[in-house]
Amino acid sequence: MGDTTVTELEDRTQAAVPNPVTAAERPGLLHRMRAPRRPRLWFEILLIAVSYWTYSLIRNAVPEQRSEALRNADWIWKAEQTLGFAVEQSVNHTVNSVTWLIVGMNYYYATLHFVVTLGVLVWLYRSHPGRYAATRMVLFATTGVALLGYYLYPLAPPRLMTGGNFIDTVLVHQTWGSMASGDLKNMSNQYAAMPSMHIGWSLWCGLTIFALASVPWVKVLGLLYPAATLVVIVATANHFWLDAVGGLLCLAFGYAVARAWYGALPYSLPKLVPARNTQRGLLPTRR
Repeated sequence: MGDTTVTELEDRTQAAVPNPVTAAERPGLLHRMRAPRRPRLWFEILLIAVSYWTYSLIRNAVPEQRSEALRNADWIWKAEQTLGFAVEQSVNHTVNSVTWLIVGMNYYYATLHFVVTLGVLVWLYRSHPGRYAATRMVLFATTGVALLGYYLYPLAPPRLMTGGNFIDTVLVHQTWGSMASGDLKNMSNQYAAMPSMHIGWSLWCGLTIFALASVPWVKVLGLLYPAATLVVIVATANHFWLDAVGGLLCLAFGYAVARAWYGALPYSLPKLVPARNTQRGLLPTRR
């Protein structure tokens, strides 16, 4: 009788104590890397700074193939005329006739491209840490594949076309509005117009704001931002509208990369994630 009692107590004790996780059951390194985690501020600042420096270095290191870039610009312009959507010249001349409007667009082109993108990254970091890394991956993959476009398809912007009758609005109005115009032209590859990262980045911002913002009018502003950017890049003669299509395709690639890595679109991942010291490297369930 006593032996039976002791055996029952041992069985109950073993059942109450969970089995330790064996090495084989622990999530692997790849699994842990794919798990959304709380971003580190110092790492993100360093990563963004180094990434943008590298992007600028590679973009400007692409040989300025002027003759080929001008030939490609002529081909793009003729293709748009054939399609019946060669509107860039009309928009450029019309907006340029309104001084305050075109000057504002020059400064828009020069500044919001960076300010809004960084602002959205900060907002994601603070309010959606669980989605931050995946959404940032979209932006980085988009920018990375754009570098291939600059190398494989050099393209002159409309304002540099020979006989295109486009107005370089920065030079005409003497505003600081483009790294490829005026005194700053030697700091940037002038023949890297395809794809347009003004569109790629602004559409990334717009979709992120639309998907995650809780206030309706903010969602609307998110969608208006890339639309306004499209008007600006055309009006200032910095891009053809087909360059915007190139930026859209690059962004689609960026989302595909993030979807393949995380197994879900960034916006469907959990908004919040536990602190790093409580994470076990498991992929969270979708929202």
